[in-house]
Amino acid sequence: MEKEISQAVIRRMPRYYRYLGELLDDGVERISSNGLSARMRVTASQIRQDLNNFGGFGQQGYGYNVKYLYDEIGKILGINQQHNIIVIGAGNLGQALANYMKFEKRGFVIIGLFDVNPALEGISVREIKVRMMEELEDFVKKERVDIAALTMPKEKAKETANMLVELGIGAIWNFAHLDLELPEHVVVENVHLSDSLMQLSYNIANQRKLKKQKDKK
Repeated sequence: MEKEISQAVIRRMPRYYRYLGELLDDGVERISSNGLSARMRVTASQIRQDLNNFGGFGQQGYGYNVKYLYDEIGKILGINQQHNIIVIGAGNLGQALANYMKFEKRGFVIIGLFDVNPALEGISVREIKVRMMEELEDFVKKERVDIAALTMPKEKAKETANMLVELGIGAIWNFAHLDLELPEHVVVENVHLSDSLMQLSYNIANQRKLKKQKDKK
């Protein structure tokens, strides 16, 4: 039976991948857990614990081979293979996703854009044509679709997600402002941009509060 990895560890893995990529760009060949800790502001002990969930990868007295660890974490995250994405909702956010070229460098390729607005039919975003929702079923039957991104109003998101599940799509990247509850075999990542902004707002308010307290002393 495989060991279950906590979501907290999984959330840190993309950060490791990103920082290791920066180290590669800087020509760094190896790094210790302490060196990685200083860059990432994660304790060296936490880094070792996280990586030990997947086998460790380090050598005592040597540290980590940056290129090897970068490649291995890429395999863990599944980005050593291509994932085809369709975007449902070709408004501002949907078009922004389609325009973000770094996704392709990570193996995430947007192959289709869909919307209900006839005014968008036929326009292209980076050579990806916007299609109407009536074309979705045929498109999914003809193309391999791994992920559907929902960038649409929440009122239609649940109904659309259920339709996508019926069409056999097994992963939903959900930007609609509600948490989707779908069958267990469907992987769902709910992204709430406003939650992130409110966390930022809290931290700003907290910083101001600390500054006022400091200024009073």
